[in-house]
Amino acid sequence: MADDKIPATLIPGDGIGPEIVACVLSVLDALGAPFAWDTQLAGMTAVADRGDPLPLQTIESIRRTGLALKGPLTTPVGGGFKSINVTLRKEFELFANLRPARTLIPGGRYDHIDIVLVRENLEGFYAAMEHYMPIGHDNKAIAMSTGFNTRTECRRIIHYAFDYAVKNGRKKVTVVHKANILKALTGLFLEEGRLIAKEYEGRVEMNDRIVDACAMQLVLDPWQYDVIVTTNLFGDILSDLIAGLVGGLGMAPGANISDEAAIFEAVHGSAPDIAGKGVANPLAMLLSTGLMLQHVGRNDLATRLTTGIDRMLAAGLRTRDLGGSAGTRDVTEALVQQLN
Repeated sequence: MADDKIPATLIPGDGIGPEIVACVLSVLDALGAPFAWDTQLAGMTAVADRGDPLPLQTIESIRRTGLALKGPLTTPVGGGFKSINVTLRKEFELFANLRPARTLIPGGRYDHIDIVLVRENLEGFYAAMEHYMPIGHDNKAIAMSTGFNTRTECRRIIHYAFDYAVKNGRKKVTVVHKANILKALTGLFLEEGRLIAKEYEGRVEMNDRIVDACAMQLVLDPWQYDVIVTTNLFGDILSDLIAGLVGGLGMAPGANISDEAAIFEAVHGSAPDIAGKGVANPLAMLLSTGLMLQHVGRNDLATRLTTGIDRMLAAGLRTRDLGGSAGTRDVTEALVQQLN
């Protein structure tokens, strides 16, 4: 029934975005997913149509629905345009970036990986408080960047990570920091981590790792990690490393979440070099959609989707980036068949 539909904003995106989003829509139809889409523009398509990479209509749609599925976007170079993703994070205070990584194709060097990285999304060095200092005739002799972490945001993101662990049956949260050197900036993060961990004693274990040691251990022994929570810059780097353990960004879903909105997206870019060729891997977008289904309380549909993906891959289907020859349409048809 129409009353059961969940309003959601749909942004097809740039490059391969429309192709992989079309795949997702076909799969969601096969699942009987409950979304009522409000399709909006962003990125280069929005610049061409409306002269703005992030039109007000798109922002208003997300504010109205509180929920969005976003294809990869390209921020125009030059012209004074700000990063679309950064703008959306600030506009909706999307403080939590959720990046799960799970082995989908067994038999590789890293098998049975199942790690969730929770990244603080608003502060740290990515707050972009940068400037130059001149020396003599060189106006850019010294480049300076100032990062900041607030106790409030440290608490909010760490609480989110522990709550996620409890809700999803996870056993351990690792707080990743650089408090041995950045004693104030990330020392505050570690301090809050230790305080919050006491609230979850007996339910979730907590440990901490210095970021460089964590990076090394993720290569040597990633199975020791369950949920990782960390600051903005470290989270950006480590989440890509973790994606590499399971096959790369083509397998990496993402969610950006706040109290007022949630935006789900594939982590990879718009890949204009392969746009329109029908060879794009839609798995990251499909997995992001699974996160979206979980977010709205449809764990039943999310489980059907991920089970279907597992079965499809177990049957041997591989896109080019995974060493096969299947195209986007092949994935769509095979997955729909698994769901029916």
